[in-house]
Amino acid sequence: MISINNLTVAFGGFTLLDDISFHVSDGEHIALVGKNGAGKSTILKLIAGVERPTSGSIMKPKEQTVGYLPQIMSYSKDTTVMEAAMSVFADHFTMGERVEEISRELGERTDYESAAYHRLIEELNELNDKLAMVQSESPAVLAEKTLVGLGFKKSELGRQRSTFSQGWNMRVELAKVLLTKPDVLLLDEPTNHLDIESIQWLEDYLFGYRGSVVLISHDRRFLDRVTTRTVEIVLGHIYDYKVPYSKYVELRRERMEQQRAAYENQQRMIEKTEEFIERFRYKPTKSNQVQSRIKQLDKLERIEIDIEDNSALHVKFPPAPRSGQIVFQAKALTGGYPSRDGSGSPKVVFTDIDLTVERGEKVAFVGRNGEGKSTMMKYITGELRPIAGSASLGYNVALGYYAQNQEDVLDRNDTVYDTLDKVAVGDIRTKLRDILGAFLFRGEDIDKKVAVLSGGERSRLAMAKLILHPYNLLALDEPTNHMDIRSKDVLKQALQRYDGTLVIVSHDRDFLDGLVDKVYEFRDGHVKEYLGGVQDFIEKRRIETLQDLERTSQPEPKPQKQEKAPVEEASAKPRTASSLSFYEQKEQRRKQKRIESCEKKIADLEAQMKELEKVLAAPSADTDIDRLTREYLELKRTLDRTMEEWIELSN
Repeated sequence: MISINNLTVAFGGFTLLDDISFHVSDGEHIALVGKNGAGKSTILKLIAGVERPTSGSIMKPKEQTVGYLPQIMSYSKDTTVMEAAMSVFADHFTMGERVEEISRELGERTDYESAAYHRLIEELNELNDKLAMVQSESPAVLAEKTLVGLGFKKSELGRQRSTFSQGWNMRVELAKVLLTKPDVLLLDEPTNHLDIESIQWLEDYLFGYRGSVVLISHDRRFLDRVTTRTVEIVLGHIYDYKVPYSKYVELRRERMEQQRAAYENQQRMIEKTEEFIERFRYKPTKSNQVQSRIKQLDKLERIEIDIEDNSALHVKFPPAPRSGQIVFQAKALTGGYPSRDGSGSPKVVFTDIDLTVERGEKVAFVGRNGEGKSTMMKYITGELRPIAGSASLGYNVALGYYAQNQEDVLDRNDTVYDTLDKVAVGDIRTKLRDILGAFLFRGEDIDKKVAVLSGGERSRLAMAKLILHPYNLLALDEPTNHMDIRSKDVLKQALQRYDGTLVIVSHDRDFLDGLVDKVYEFRDGHVKEYLGGVQDFIEKRRIETLQDLERTSQPEPKPQKQEKAPVEEASAKPRTASSLSFYEQKEQRRKQKRIESCEKKIADLEAQMKELEKVLAAPSADTDIDRLTREYLELKRTLDRTMEEWIELSN
């Protein structure tokens, strides 16, 4: 058991944790919850012994082992993935070598009755017992199972860690912590760098873990599956609930309502009592009753309402201008990155992809890290050029992009206010302080440099930039990685109300559930489309995985260029081109050509009108203003008619 007693953590004049106490019993699985900056990570660091409290103590048994995974850590990249994982078995190998050494010595000695001989026997038995306890499987098998469960392919286990991204190296560190099988696991945001399948594997692992677990996560479903107790940190104090997260939310709401009702009832009673005392204070016939009421108030234990931290994001995206029916389209796209070693051969991430995003769709890109989700985002934003095939935005698309790595987008030397001021135009510039306030940047916060902001603050600032313009396509790459649960809920509701097109990369199942209506899975260099929400995808993917296992003895089918998963209900299944009649297909092609013709005509008309506007804005002495005005109005009428035709065809 770990006992946290009267713990206080203060920095200068600010108290982060104020005299908190709670216990972690053997085998308990606890979720630490609260807003960003509430002190959750600090509690894990204190339990792990990385930091020391200002006052108070943490008591734990000396023999107890603790495994700690921080959000950010340093690690060596000079080993392979497998070597790094196997390094946790150093003591195991040392014991094995000692067993062999003792066995050789016992085979050579003949002093069977001596005390030294018996001490060797006892040591050998003790070492064998320890090895038997930890050696259910060989270390290599355990390491491989854990790494594969966290998303590595077997072929990747021999690669140098320097060839992997930070996210993949964090998976190696998580594997090392899990392989030590400590008595207490302390995990700070373990799902941040995991894809959906790896999160499910980790869920199953922790669900059956016999030791104690204390973890921080903003994944509601992960918390519900893994934990049985929730400790909330609010403004330096803790509230302990012996239930999983979803039940805690209900109990917390009930507790606050009951507390508020009891407080209001007591205040009414106090008000009436004080009114009685004041009214009859100087009447001799009521003196005894008055004194009795005064004593009653003095002895009364006053009910106090817990202070709540009600600060939250207020996100509302501007109305989206109308775009063409096709918002983004990739045809026979082979994508990747230019060669870094000068060999001229690009690094191919995916091949021969067909992918279409239409107006108003809310689409999720899912899959293992490194399979091409963020790469496809770069084709949407135009940062990359196709190796083969094509990738392009549709007509009248205004793109708003949220990058996964804010270091690449935000200037570290700018202040929070300058970041928005640089890109704001028109009347919106007068509302920058209000916008920043809605994203929890208030007072002196707006003068902070981007360089000193936390990950959550940078995420909020990047999201605030998206509010400045009326985009009709939002491309969001892992927008919730550093957001607390309340902020994620607010963002999700805003995106559900957003009337434009959404493409989002995320591994957060709860965030995606109810938000997206189509899922593209990136896997093994190909893309597969699933119609329906993320929960539908998970169920279909699980069934397909089981079917794949059943087919392991059969030859692999030739991979298709792009597959489409069937919809559950036949009535809901859209008709494909092959299921349409000849005349329907012909009409469909004619309609698409007419739409493209309208879009080209609209672009030409708008270009002509801009040229006339320039001349009319600064006419020379010999300019025929009447003639140009008539031409301009005629172009305007033609444009209006073409726009109406385009809208009718698009619908």
